[in-house]
Amino acid sequence: MEEKVKVVIGHRLGKGQSVAKGVEAAGGIAILIPGIGADMKLGDVMNAEQADFGISFCGSGGAGAINANNKYKYPMVYGLRSVESGVTAIREGKKAIGFGFLDVEELGKSLTEEYIKLNKG
Repeated sequence: MEEKVKVVIGHRLGKGQSVAKGVEAAGGIAILIPGIGADMKLGDVMNAEQADFGISFCGSGGAGAINANNKYKYPMVYGLRSVESGVTAIREGKKAIGFGFLDVEELGKSLTEEYIKLNKG
């Protein structure tokens, strides 16, 4: 049985449930970090879970992605504001992807589908 894509979600305000639903709708496993400041734990949880990629949300656009890159050297991008920019990041091989607040199901679904298409298809 093929392993499912693991996606870690860290949201500054402890949200991210909609993105998680999208990840699961695309056939992935969503690992939602609980609590306020969850975005800053992105790299630690990605490393512990051996995740395929992670999504960070905060007002500045992804401090958690920067932190994941600094600590674990995950290829990252931050400051994204649209689903399309996230899909592009997946195509470019980014593993830690930072967004402003964009907790929508379409984001999780689109990024997971793109990852599966490029890496598992």
